[in-house]
Amino acid sequence: MTRHRPYPSDLSDARWELIGPTLTAWRAERRGRGLDIGRPPEHDLRRIMDAILHVDRTGIPWRYPPHDFAPWETVYGYFAAWQKEGVFDRLNGLVREAEGRDAEPTACVLDAQSIKTSANVPAAGQGIDAGKKIAGRKRHLGVDALGLLLAVWVTAASVSDNAGGIHLLSQIAATSPHVTKAWADTGYRTKAIDHGARLGIDVEVVQREPGVRGFKVIPRRWMVERTFGWLMHHRRLARDYETHPHRSEAIIHVAMIDLISRRLTRESTPNWRDT
Repeated sequence: MTRHRPYPSDLSDARWELIGPTLTAWRAERRGRGLDIGRPPEHDLRRIMDAILHVDRTGIPWRYPPHDFAPWETVYGYFAAWQKEGVFDRLNGLVREAEGRDAEPTACVLDAQSIKTSANVPAAGQGIDAGKKIAGRKRHLGVDALGLLLAVWVTAASVSDNAGGIHLLSQIAATSPHVTKAWADTGYRTKAIDHGARLGIDVEVVQREPGVRGFKVIPRRWMVERTFGWLMHHRRLARDYETHPHRSEAIIHVAMIDLISRRLTRESTPNWRDT
């Protein structure tokens, strides 16, 4: 393979050692099912992942990758296949045991972020968050005590936090059955609390102290707020550019994979303020 000048978003050798086996196993499994019969795949999986990370980190359109990457149709095709077949979900599960935690989380934090959309997002998939006065989409996140992603759901911004909380709790109960506690803000009262009780998850609303103005770190809730801050280092997430909401969810997963792999290899995450 021709050597190339690396981009800051490229995987290091150490990070590829973490991610590579999962992607290689995915390709081998597809060939085992007869889905890749014919000539051997010509595209290197590491460079495909580098291209996806480049889009996520820099915010460039899918159709505008640098010429030393594979054609954009190929890169997006792999991205779509990995999203559809759950590869990003598997990669997101790398970090807990390395952090000295139990493999299964027992608690989570819920929150939502309304975000503006680009012109290519269909109007039917958008809405207005009246409280924040934002027209676009909403990202509903459930994270563990480390701030790592447990569940994500992207909807129109008009979808209530309660509806989002119900969906997240159902996801978390299905994929992380040891979770018995959840913290959330006042938007998750009543319906989300009742739904959590039916799933065996105690949902506790953590409120701001009355009379406090300006910024104030709120117990428990700061964990998910920090995760939103981490995600904003990826310019593709500064606005929702994806036509389909499930692709938006995949972009969030990719950003978390970038963060998790750097965390495991003790590599710093370059900040745009550092450039």
